[in-house]
Amino acid sequence: MKASSALLVAGFVAASLAAGAGSGAAATGDALRAPAPACTSRHVAATDVRTTGSGAVVTVINSGPRACVLNGFPSVALAGQGSPDKNKPLRVLRQGRSAPVKLAPGARASAQLSFVPVLGEGEGYCAAGGEPFVAPTMVVGVAGGRYQLAPTDGSEFALCGNTVRSTAFRAAGS
Repeated sequence: MKASSALLVAGFVAASLAAGAGSGAAATGDALRAPAPACTSRHVAATDVRTTGSGAVVTVINSGPRACVLNGFPSVALAGQGSPDKNKPLRVLRQGRSAPVKLAPGARASAQLSFVPVLGEGEGYCAAGGEPFVAPTMVVGVAGGRYQLAPTDGSEFALCGNTVRSTAFRAAGS
């Protein structure tokens, strides 16, 4: 009788441990499938901007410890004389639709910016009249933060008018 009771108790303990391990695995799986929070300036930072002829590509990185979801378009201003207090805020014309981008820690996303180009050599001119605006840096707003960036190639930003076309943020490589 003692041997059968011991086997019964051992079987019950083994079944309880297996059930506990199963629910632990389910909880871990549920945690992995749980929706990520929206990215904030605590999660992401704008890391660089590359010029592309009459525009630029802005890249952000998730520098936080957990995944987050980035959605939307950047705000943009050119920083006159490299100073944010001498900036020229630009009206952002959104191109295409915005879709959530889940960024794992260390993952990057980018948005493409297009300006009305400055024509000619040297000082240049604007086809529609007006004066070109040239700035060494750009202030980009993303996820509640503002980041002052200079082009990675050492050039300057030059545009006519006060608008910029922007795609929504997309996962890097998309």
